[in-house]
Amino acid sequence: MNNEHKHQNHSHHNMEHHSHPEHDHSKHGEHSGHNHHDHHAHMIEDFRKRFWISLVVTIPVLFLSPLIQHFLGLKEALRFTGDIYVLFTLSTFVFFYGGYPFLKGLVDELKLKQPGMMTLIALAISVAYFYSGAVVFGVHGEVFFWELATLIDIMLLGHWIEMKSVMGASKALEELAKLMPDEAHKITDDGNVVEVKVSDLTNNDKLLIKPGEKIPADGKIYEGKTSINESMITGESKPVSKSEGDEVIGGSINGEGSVKIEVEKTGDDTFLSQVVKMVREAQESKSKTQNFANKAAFWLTIVAISAGAITMLVWLLIEGSTFNYALSRTVTVMVITCPHALGLAIPLVVAVSTALSAKNGLLIRNRTAFEQARNLQAIIFDKTGTLTKGEFGVTDVISFNNEYDEKEILKYAATIESESEHPIALGIVKSSENKYDLKDFNSIPGKGAEGKVNNKEVKVVSPGYLEENNIELKENEKIEKLSSQGKTVVFVLIDNNLTGAIALADIIREESKEAIKQLKDLGIKPMMLTGDNKQVAKWVADELGLDDYFAEVLPDKKSEKVKEVQSRGMLVAMTGDGVNDAPALAQADVGIAIGAGTDVAVETADIILVKSNLKDVVSLIKFAKATYKKMVQNLIWATGYNAFAIPLAAGVLYSEGIVLSPAVGAVLMSLSTVIVAINAKLLKV
Repeated sequence: MNNEHKHQNHSHHNMEHHSHPEHDHSKHGEHSGHNHHDHHAHMIEDFRKRFWISLVVTIPVLFLSPLIQHFLGLKEALRFTGDIYVLFTLSTFVFFYGGYPFLKGLVDELKLKQPGMMTLIALAISVAYFYSGAVVFGVHGEVFFWELATLIDIMLLGHWIEMKSVMGASKALEELAKLMPDEAHKITDDGNVVEVKVSDLTNNDKLLIKPGEKIPADGKIYEGKTSINESMITGESKPVSKSEGDEVIGGSINGEGSVKIEVEKTGDDTFLSQVVKMVREAQESKSKTQNFANKAAFWLTIVAISAGAITMLVWLLIEGSTFNYALSRTVTVMVITCPHALGLAIPLVVAVSTALSAKNGLLIRNRTAFEQARNLQAIIFDKTGTLTKGEFGVTDVISFNNEYDEKEILKYAATIESESEHPIALGIVKSSENKYDLKDFNSIPGKGAEGKVNNKEVKVVSPGYLEENNIELKENEKIEKLSSQGKTVVFVLIDNNLTGAIALADIIREESKEAIKQLKDLGIKPMMLTGDNKQVAKWVADELGLDDYFAEVLPDKKSEKVKEVQSRGMLVAMTGDGVNDAPALAQADVGIAIGAGTDVAVETADIILVKSNLKDVVSLIKFAKATYKKMVQNLIWATGYNAFAIPLAAGVLYSEGIVLSPAVGAVLMSLSTVIVAINAKLLKV
């Protein structure tokens, strides 16, 4: 993976790593998401403050600069005794106060032996400041104070815009911790139930779990029977039936029954804590990537130093040329080499793309990963809640009796199930538009429900009920086929006659098929990862036409499956919505969260699809390509004029009477900046 760490590498021209090395955000274990958020907000506030204060001080710097006075025709009106020293004092303030992040960044980049944007900016402002200071105190030449001040202002603005546009702190670990309840019902030795803090639990403690409550620790049921919703933890779409001797996972949600459990794991040993650990490890294991603009800045730094040195050397060797003139040409070259536009080229595209994507339901939390999305070769989708709705729905209705058609059978079943809270019952009720009146409803424990509908005895029952009552199954092949697809099949009996069968499964999202087709058209391999069984996974994969799928994958193995696909040499995205997806989202080159999912998946992802529409994955990839194209165009505009300006500033056409003055250089820089700004605004989703 090429990101240093997914949610916290904001790529502010490697700002956080170079100019703020004392704040290493790659260690989740050392800094909570909250602390990182506070620090990031503090940095944005710091850049904002430095920009506005420097901008205010720049105004008198402009009016006191001889070049600006001459340009405005106000030379006589604005001159006064000692004005050059006032100009020097104000410029000194802007240099040290406004330029501090860049001067500090220069030191940090050189320590890391990675000269980049900070080095380039610091070099330009330092050369301009010290040369202009020398001119103030006696060296013959021109002062560059206004160029110095405006360069610092624009670079501060560029960093402020960029940092603000990509702000977002990773709260994944906080969100994971929230899954655990704060208190538990502990059963004492004398059989009483007392409330205790979850943090005080120890192994072998006995707990009472009431219906609808979160399970406070990993353990084993020793009394009672229930169904437990583990979808947030394991990705299993159906509530899992649990009885004595079965394991339960802390953070999962108890269903309709009360159970008593014995605690087996607490604290760092719990399943959830292991997931937390994996998220942290995956986030920390990213290798550094240099920012796109930083690479351009690195080469411009080499060009600036080389061009400046060559300019100085050549002019010193030319007969009749003075040291002062050679120095003036050298400084002009060094200042012009640092284009104002480069500081805005990437931030402006980022700001525009972030705003545009947000309007279109794509929240970009990590720009580096977003830029990588253009090169994706495989996308792994979580099944439950991503490719599917994460809720039971009717997929097939079979009639065994000519007297009742499919709609009628479903209507009878929905009438009976309208009194039940079981997920299967809810799926049947949702699938029928209307119902009959129900009388004498009665639950058949573990087997289904019954009641009177239209004066008929109607039962909706499990296959186990048919076996127990020796009811012969009709159209067995059809039923077996449905079961082999991992679907849950229930049967409808009217007046004790087997009338029909209803198959239910986790419903595939309508937009999933179209999204998968479009991804294939882009040459991207769609895959699926699920904790569900092989039959269900195969059925979903076949329905959607996926290239590959991984079934019965436990949460602690999901990130390994992502690594496996990455080991095939592919750039991989992971799309998911549950806690069980968090490590895989963090491991993937690009982590995409479905917005309707849990907070933890959203906080572990690089990009969030607000609308929970898989077609937005396609939009995201296309938008990443368009954004990258704009960045390349802007870098060409921002740096391209150097090829024209540097030779002229160095005096290549001196013999023809053409020498680029700092004033003309400044106009070219401004024009480059305007073009970059307009080009960024032309970006479309």
